[in-house]
Amino acid sequence: MKKLDLIVQGDVVLPEETIEDGIVGILDGQIAGIFDEAATPPHQEAVRVPGQYVLPGMIDGHVHCYSTPNEGFGDGTRAAAAGGVTTIIEMPYDLGRPVMTRDRLLDKKQRIEAESLVDVALLATIKKTGGLDQIPLMAEAGACGFKASLFETDPDRFPRIPDYELFQAFGMVRETGLPIGVHAENDELVRWMTQQARVDGSDPVAHCRSRPEVVESSAAVKALEFARATGVHLHIYHASCARIFELVNWYRQQGTRATAETCTHYLTLVEEDMGRLKAKGKINPPLRPAAEKDKLWALCASGHVDMLASDHTASLPEYKSHANIFDNASGAPGVQTIVPMIYSEGVAKERLTIHDMIRLLSQRPAEIFGLAHRKGRIRVGADADLTIIDPNAEWVLDEADQLSSAGWSPYHGWSMTGKVSKTILRGQVVFDGDRVLAEPGTGSFVPGKHSAG
Repeated sequence: MKKLDLIVQGDVVLPEETIEDGIVGILDGQIAGIFDEAATPPHQEAVRVPGQYVLPGMIDGHVHCYSTPNEGFGDGTRAAAAGGVTTIIEMPYDLGRPVMTRDRLLDKKQRIEAESLVDVALLATIKKTGGLDQIPLMAEAGACGFKASLFETDPDRFPRIPDYELFQAFGMVRETGLPIGVHAENDELVRWMTQQARVDGSDPVAHCRSRPEVVESSAAVKALEFARATGVHLHIYHASCARIFELVNWYRQQGTRATAETCTHYLTLVEEDMGRLKAKGKINPPLRPAAEKDKLWALCASGHVDMLASDHTASLPEYKSHANIFDNASGAPGVQTIVPMIYSEGVAKERLTIHDMIRLLSQRPAEIFGLAHRKGRIRVGADADLTIIDPNAEWVLDEADQLSSAGWSPYHGWSMTGKVSKTILRGQVVFDGDRVLAEPGTGSFVPGKHSAG
């Protein structure tokens, strides 16, 4: 065997087993083999982490690097590397330039190659009207999927796509083989309920009351019916309540191609936290009561949640400082905390197994978004992306250590169990446990690879 560039030795976590004191061999940025200690191959360098988990590189399937003017690929992916995330799936809702055309997607691809510290896959979106012709062009240019909103934040950057346009889009996306995801909130209900709740806006919980569960479920049913009729693969983003997964499961039983994700904050924060967090807890869909959190953990363990994501948005504190909750921006940073939080609150507390974790944060995101030809598993021929976690590390999360430009975290002061000790991207150590070693341009664009029809 040719001498390997690098071996990584630790407890190697595969989908069905953990190889204690196993070895991952790396050559030319790819995984060349999986070995036991007795068959250690010749190698140039070694990373030995006895007693630590060697996981496939984690994938954050829901990141907004350009929804605020202060972030970008530099800060966003630096935070990702420090948090054990080797690939992000970037949302298309860029300020001033939402990715609605082939040219914009190609422009954004160039930014990845110049600025990113980890690998990036790109989602595309659709103009409110008159943009359907760009769907096959963006698919050909390497988009990993599409996203549309059933709720309108902004008519240009984040529009609600009219039903007649959305239905046509579903059919056209099906022909590409890509998934189409939706922000599932009922626009009319949100607007009416927000108007009613605004008078109580000094109470942060009023935001939660303005977007109850039915706002999500009614929008999800519409999208699921469109998917059933067109045959497209539908993905429901940031589901905050168990009802969404019940609906998705029912439609799947009827033959509809559908998946859904939940996010770190719905598993760790609850409506009752709004009094402490105030506007920093304002997220759409909103935080739910504590009972809902417990249901979501159970659904993650049972396989009914397809994947986990952060919905990372680098909202600055000044965007979160108004007295009336409805005058504040939505969203919170999370790409650096998703992996440690899911390990600490999930695996360490025995809500999940380590195999559940890699399924939810690596394998399934790669499969859903057409990245599995390179990402998502420790297997021969895949990119040598590895996330290493020290399960015994005890530490306190300090928002001062967060590398996103947001400069804060809803988890400041949390006691944590398990810490990312290294992040390896295509055979290169990009985070050594203390510092991000990668430079801008280390990351690359990962095109989605799907079967059409």
